Amino acid sequence: MPETRFTVRWPDGQIEQCYSPSTVVNDFLAADTTYPLDDFVTRCRIALEKASTRVEAKFGYRCSSAEAQLTAIERKASTFSLPADVTCLSIT
Repeated sequence: MPETRFTVRWPDGQIEQCYSPSTVVNDFLAADTTYPLDDFVTRCRIALEKASTRVEAKFGYRCSSAEAQLTAIERKASTFSLPADVTCLSIT
């Protein structure tokens, strides 16, 4: 199961590299694309949940790294007021 990293620019200009244990993130995010903050969080929630489920199906346990990444994204997103945008800079 190939892991994927996606780099985002938060509304405050901070750039962060995020982790997914699966390429499923490519179904929900695109490089060089800007998303409204709430939409970005929803997309990440769905993608990382699916990624964790894929790990569970293959190995018998959920991916704690995907769940920790989602928690970090939700925590960071909660520090911004709407409207705000997040840009996915790259996916590798």
